[in-house]
Amino acid sequence: MRNALYDRGFIPVRRLRGPVVSIGNLSVGGTGKTPFVLLLGELLKARGIKFDILSRGYGRASRGIALVDPAGSARNFGDEPVLLAVVGEERHHAGVFAEKKFGPQLHLLDDGFQHRSLARNFDIVLITPEDIRDRLLPAGRLREPVTSLLRADAVVLTSGASQENLALDGQLIWRVRRGIAPANVPGKPVAFCGIARPKNFVLQLRAAGIEPVAEAFYRDHHAYSEQDIRDLLNLRQRSEADGFVTTEKDAINLGGLLTALKPLAVIPVTMEWTDAANAVDTMLARIAERTRPA
Repeated sequence: MRNALYDRGFIPVRRLRGPVVSIGNLSVGGTGKTPFVLLLGELLKARGIKFDILSRGYGRASRGIALVDPAGSARNFGDEPVLLAVVGEERHHAGVFAEKKFGPQLHLLDDGFQHRSLARNFDIVLITPEDIRDRLLPAGRLREPVTSLLRADAVVLTSGASQENLALDGQLIWRVRRGIAPANVPGKPVAFCGIARPKNFVLQLRAAGIEPVAEAFYRDHHAYSEQDIRDLLNLRQRSEADGFVTTEKDAINLGGLLTALKPLAVIPVTMEWTDAANAVDTMLARIAERTRPA
């Protein structure tokens, strides 16, 4: 089915020398793409497979193509790609840049399912239970319908999503479990975040036995200002909280303002991939088959 769909006018015109694996979703954020990219990257690294990660660098103020500096700021590279590798508005150009620097190695295309202008060798799509019940923008959060999963090679069920209500046609089904790893959280924290599904963060905190005394939510990819810091400090005082708790993504967006919110616990996202070794073996085998010279 996937090849038939590509044959009906969806064949990308730009290609890279190295194979491309796209990791994406159907909705506007909130499915765990970046943690999955990082997890897949660690699995590839453990096998000695060289790769780079191509990202558009959402929310960055800088322009052009850049190799991400791990010590860099969200303003320069975007909030999520600070953890990744190469950013560029046009990811084909970013891939060419990476190949000139590193050679034609494997490319992981972050948030790439809708980026059809670049040819890929394997498509991975993450989906949540909310996606299955959701509607298209602007009424809902979906960028394209659930039937678009027919273009995918592998569908990753997250947050307990079930395949029962999905009309698939031979796609691989992978399962991951997302969670958080809280540590050194103040006893009575103010929880704040600017992510796609902020209430899920609070639910995860409560599931871990952490009960925020106050909450503050911002738009996804929110760039924090000095006024935001003053508002959060005032909220802490009014709620008689003894500190703050937020996500890794928000810590990146806080930048130098982060120190004004001490004590602050930054919570990393964890991800467990069921039968990951076999899944990666299958993916690599299919890529090898598709890139084998005729």
